[in-house]
Order: sequence, then C-alpha cells, then structure tokens
Amino acid sequence: MNKLGLLGRNISYSFSRSYFKKKFEDAEITNTTYENFDIPSIDDLQNIIKNTPDLKGMNVTIPYKEEVIPFLDKLNKKAKAIGAVNTIKVTKKGKLIGYNTDCYGFKKSLKPHLKKRHKKALILGTGGASKAIAYTLKKLGIKYHYVSRTASEHVKFTYDQLTESIVADHQLIINCTPLGTFPNIENHPDIPYSGITDKHILFDLIYNPEETTFLKLGKERQATTVNGLDMLVFQAEKAWSIWNVTI
Repeated sequence: MNKLGLLGRNISYSFSRSYFKKKFEDAEITNTTYENFDIPSIDDLQNIIKNTPDLKGMNVTIPYKEEVIPFLDKLNKKAKAIGAVNTIKVTKKGKLIGYNTDCYGFKKSLKPHLKKRHKKALILGTGGASKAIAYTLKKLGIKYHYVSRTASEHVKFTYDQLTESIVADHQLIINCTPLGTFPNIENHPDIPYSGITDKHILFDLIYNPEETTFLKLGKERQATTVNGLDMLVFQAEKAWSIWNVTI
C-alpha cells in the first residue's frame, strides 16, 4: 500500500486529507492512502520516515515549509530558489526531494484576475508560503514589498507604517498570514482598508472560512477578492503529478 500524507502541526482542520480521500474514491485508486502527520517538532520527521513503510511523499504545511529543508537530501531548482518546500517526494532509494507547488497554484489562481494596472503588490506575512508568492510575483514582473509586525532587511513596511496612500498605490494585496482562519474568523490583518478601491485584488491564502474578514472588508470597497481554495487544489494536483511518477 502506497502512503502519502500531510506534514504539519495542529492540522486536524486540513483540506488535504479529505481532498485526496475523495480523489482516490472518485478515481477508484485503492492502492494509496493519505494521512496527517501531525508533529509537535520537525525533529519528529525522522521517526515518520523510519516508521512509515511504503511512504511515497508528503505535503508540508505550517510551520514546517522552511524548517523541513535541512532534513531533505535534495531540492529541485524552484524550491531552492524560493527557499521553502510544500511537497516532498520519497524516491525508491529512500531519498527525500523537496519541491514547491505553492508557486504553481498561486499563479494559476491569480492570473485570470490580473490586469495591466496590477504592477505593485503588498505581501502580508513573511512565512514559508509568502516566499512562493514573492517568487511568483517576480516571475510575473510585479514589484512587491513585504509587510510584517517587525522590521527587518526584507520587510519594507511594518503594519503601523502602512498608510492609506501606500495601500492605494499597491493594487494587489496578498494575505499570507493565518489571521482569520477558522475558528478565529473575526481576525484580520491590520491595514488601512480605506485605501482599497475597485481597482484592487485582495488574495487570501486562507480557504476556511470561504470568505475571511480580510476579503469581506475588501469586497465592501468593491475590490476583486480571491480565497485560497483554487490555489490549494492546483498545488495539490501538481504534487500528485510529482508523486505519481513512483506510484
């Protein structure tokens, strides 16, 4: 029996397990399972590898997209450039190869909404997912700045530095933070929403709830709003195509 799974912490809510379970049922795939590997520390990864025979691959989610890298034998070119991994393939020789399919999922779900005016973006958050977003924006020729609670050499603005005019000048805003995820659905990034117009796209990587407070506040300003579900589906299918080589 081939085994796949999701590596993360506190992931009982996760989309991936139910998505792949339904995928396997619909396609009558009976030789493969998908389970959650919910671990308190990335150091527990070695126990999973050791104690899970026939493991073919894993998705990786918060908070291990960057922490997992030292445990891998190899990164593919894109994952190396991004500096974050959300997909691992286990080779027939037991080697762990890291990939990033978040960039693919984000690009596929964003492109239908992009107009020529979308030349500048704000990325809210600096975690592993944000790195794939930054990589994709660069490939699309969109200038971006990180926004975080604390200043650093990579962070252009802290939240308390954001003004209405800065928000107005960046017509693509992507939430890469967990703020607003179920069950804490009232939470949202603290930005000047008064700067948002009908020319903006607000993209939230969160998919549960379907419409976060971040997106609701954008919709009130007539912005185009996009949640993370399509991105998740696209990246999951890309991961499947990577694993399926060995299944």
